[in-house]
Amino acid sequence: MDRVLEPELMEDPEQAAAYAAADFSQENQGFVDRFEEYFPGFSSGRVLDAGCGPADIPIRFAMRYPSCHLTAVDASPAMIRLAEQAVSQAGLSDRITVQCERFEAVPGANVFDAVLSNSLLHHLPHPLHFWNKLRQLVKPGSPVLVMDLLRPDSPEEAQAIVDRYASGAPAVLRRDFFNSLMAAFTEDEVTTQLARMNLTRLLIDVIDDRHWVVGGTIY
Repeated sequence: MDRVLEPELMEDPEQAAAYAAADFSQENQGFVDRFEEYFPGFSSGRVLDAGCGPADIPIRFAMRYPSCHLTAVDASPAMIRLAEQAVSQAGLSDRITVQCERFEAVPGANVFDAVLSNSLLHHLPHPLHFWNKLRQLVKPGSPVLVMDLLRPDSPEEAQAIVDRYASGAPAVLRRDFFNSLMAAFTEDEVTTQLARMNLTRLLIDVIDDRHWVVGGTIY
């Protein structure tokens, strides 16, 4: 099945609010737990979360790593408003900086001690730009963890996944989940992207029927 692009930004406030209200606690906590498993020696530094959404992952990460300062970026103003509220309510405004900015526009080179990204890549029309920017921003030898959806073999399989995991979700979330699955990349496509960018130290793992994870260090 060919990839079908979806809108790059989640700009509708109602859509963003529905996403923020959904329970992704298991997936998000699993992402932070996986980072700790992959990088047991990491404890402090400046961390970037690319495509932070309503900031649940950076909040969980900041709580797990009290010596870290995070920059959380998302290009959706509606999402950033929700992220700012969540960070403030968590009492972490001194350690989490929330910015409304495209990941590709984040300034600097070799400035972050770690980079995180969950569910951003499938929104982007040009995935190689993502990997190139990630390589620019992270300090040599620093950890990188990227997770995203895995594109199924057919629209029917995508719909079956939506029905399996989001049967009780609001219609807007079910629609977005389906569209995101259709816009996601396959394991082979991500492997090819990493090879083309000479990022072979980053390894991909398909962790369930709908997600892949790429982890490792960049030199």
